[in-house]
Amino acid sequence: MKLSLIKKKIRWTFDRYTYLYIGIHFFQGNFSVKNYWKLKKDRNVFLAQSKNSAIDFPITKLRPCYADSVDDAGSLSFHYFFQDLFVAQRIFFNNPLTHVDIGSRVDGFIAHIASFREIEVFDIRPLEIKIPNVVFKQLDIMDENNIEKGSVSSISCLHALEHFGLGRYGDPINFDGFLAGFSNIANLLRKGGKFYFSVPIGPQRVEFHAHRVFSLSFLLKMIVPYYHIDMFSYIDDQNHFYPDVELTENIIESNCICNYGCGIFELTRR
Repeated sequence: MKLSLIKKKIRWTFDRYTYLYIGIHFFQGNFSVKNYWKLKKDRNVFLAQSKNSAIDFPITKLRPCYADSVDDAGSLSFHYFFQDLFVAQRIFFNNPLTHVDIGSRVDGFIAHIASFREIEVFDIRPLEIKIPNVVFKQLDIMDENNIEKGSVSSISCLHALEHFGLGRYGDPINFDGFLAGFSNIANLLRKGGKFYFSVPIGPQRVEFHAHRVFSLSFLLKMIVPYYHIDMFSYIDDQNHFYPDVELTENIIESNCICNYGCGIFELTRR
């Protein structure tokens, strides 16, 4: 076993058992004396109630979940929740004959689409699990030999292009990999076809090898030669969602006042 995996296992085991049995979450910093005594009190009440119940439901180990009582009603994955839901709704509304996705999140966006229609998914990584309504192909979209020009009428690529060429997902290192991928997607899409596209927005930079962050002015220079912009939406640094926003000069220059936001485009191929 690799040393990193051994360290991870030791950390997980130590953290889990200290959390479960004495209420201290060392590595996540969730220790609270108040929560520990509340848990103990609630458990004692629960045990007393169990003795007066006719139901056989054994109480075994402790598994405290302190944070859930003060959290919102369900967590919203940063950027992905609003992005995936919104674009899935747009595809449902536009109802293309076929749809292809490139590299988007399987347990979010792909799941949304597959709930109401078939979707073909391209990704550089393998997908061993068979998913209903998902037709999977493993390929590198940066390689132009992997595309059939003008063969697709609807494509999505959500929060994926920023990774192309950085090696994070096993792809070959390519400083301009995002440009190759973007050009190949445009060539794959037929004239009049729809492209649903999102990337991080803010002051332009590469945070190697996690992702790139794009300025809106740079994105527009990429987009305009290939596409007409039907709609622009974004998610800001506080995870607030703004649908169908006009791309004014101020919005473009300020990158929606984002440092690490998410720009979402609905585009039509010229």
